[in-house]
Amino acid sequence: MNYQTPTLRRALAADYAIGLMPAAARRRFEQLLLEDAALRVELAQWQESLASLTDALPEQPVPDRVWKGITARIEPQVLHVPQKRPFWNWLRVTATVCSLVIAVTLGVIYNRDSARYSATLLTADAQPALKVEAHKNYLNVEPLTLAAVEPGRSLELWAIADGKPVSLGVIPADGKGRVELSDAQKALIAKPITLAVSLEPKGGSPTGQPTGPVLYQGALVVL
Repeated sequence: MNYQTPTLRRALAADYAIGLMPAAARRRFEQLLLEDAALRVELAQWQESLASLTDALPEQPVPDRVWKGITARIEPQVLHVPQKRPFWNWLRVTATVCSLVIAVTLGVIYNRDSARYSATLLTADAQPALKVEAHKNYLNVEPLTLAAVEPGRSLELWAIADGKPVSLGVIPADGKGRVELSDAQKALIAKPITLAVSLEPKGGSPTGQPTGPVLYQGALVVL
């Protein structure tokens, strides 16, 4: 390292004076000081400049505007407290809120749309093909391992009551969807019965009875 470079000499002297120089570098610099008078002068100038920073500053009067600003910030602030409402107003508000909560809670309880019955319809070789959940006003149908239905054909769902099939409606070709129920159909599925799915012409059986093969069947049971 060329210690004769002016920029480097000033930087080293500044670091030494401030105390930023590592221990090893500080020892090397002190060795240089013993041999280099000009470097000692550079260091002395830095030390003199830094020493002036510790001199006490003369007191200066604080302007009135500064004191006024400080006083305005530390003085107690006036709180704007809303006017108290009469007790009966609070009671009326509380009663209204409670009524709304009760109404919402009762609505949730009486309008829950949970499934009441369920059936897993099986193929002829006892493989699960279709899941049916009976709600209050509709059936929810979900495929498990449903065979594809060719164009021009429909899957129709039947309830077997007293040995007689009653149509519950056509289900989607992919087996997933919702089948709305009439009042008569609701009454029919309000008890454990057997469900069956037959393959019919597009739109369902034209006779009101199954005309194609029965593909899946299973018992509707209470959950």
